[in-house]
Amino acid sequence: MNINELCAACGMSQPTITRHIQQLELVGLITSEYMPSQQGIQKRCRLNYDRMLVTFENLAGTDMRMEEVSMPIGLYTIANPSGTCGLANRERIIGFVDIPQSFFDPERATAQILWMADGFVEYIFPCTLPSSAELIRLELMMEVCSEAPNFDLDFPSDISVWINGVEIGTWTSPGDFGGSRGRLNPDWWIDHMTQYGVQKIWSVDIDGSYVDGTKVSDVNFKRAMIVPNQPLSVRIGIKPDAEHQGGFNLFGSGFGNYAQDLVLRVHYSGKKVSVRHQGPPIAAAEGADSR
Repeated sequence: MNINELCAACGMSQPTITRHIQQLELVGLITSEYMPSQQGIQKRCRLNYDRMLVTFENLAGTDMRMEEVSMPIGLYTIANPSGTCGLANRERIIGFVDIPQSFFDPERATAQILWMADGFVEYIFPCTLPSSAELIRLELMMEVCSEAPNFDLDFPSDISVWINGVEIGTWTSPGDFGGSRGRLNPDWWIDHMTQYGVQKIWSVDIDGSYVDGTKVSDVNFKRAMIVPNQPLSVRIGIKPDAEHQGGFNLFGSGFGNYAQDLVLRVHYSGKKVSVRHQGPPIAAAEGADSR
């Protein structure tokens, strides 16, 4: 809607609507564009997110703590790309596009975006919690989308996550996002390429596994072999029998819309108490269809 349409829909004055729009733009909840109209230039506003979920957990009586590890996307331990694939850092393409061997170039450690039409990447995260810690929730946060030639907003892909070799859940990305530049992309990155992803959170607790707070499987801490003071392997990829085999793009802190790498968070209690999951984990805001 433009400003006048918002005024009519909300029953508010133009100065009030304009003030609210400025605040929503400032925190990134909406994007505004100036476009021609019959009477000159109009400011049209659109949502950046389809939904936002917030949970206030009841953790009274626990010594709630959190340990976080940020992993650069190029520091994977195993990569198995096929089809369209590649990596880039802030300065250039690493190696050669569509050559899987480029994923083993030493410069991969600087990668800020990687993509593949099929296959997976796997990371090893440290977990230095004391053995006496009581695990409450593990979260894996990433910016991700499908992988199509150039970009394609309607290109679904079933992107799965495994922890310690156990599949915890799959999210179907609606497409490979482009058409407007990613906020962090370097100037040399071509406009018709993938531009940004959606921030997603896979999580595990004692009851099961979730994507953005929605339960997707019964795989819990025990089945995923998640224990304190043991490293965790995290695999991101496409299953061979996936219904939508649309590949994936992973974004680091220097590409896309979110200034972050892969983030693993372990919420735990320092006390030996019985704490059960009180509701869905805090979920990331899901990107709106940019169309």
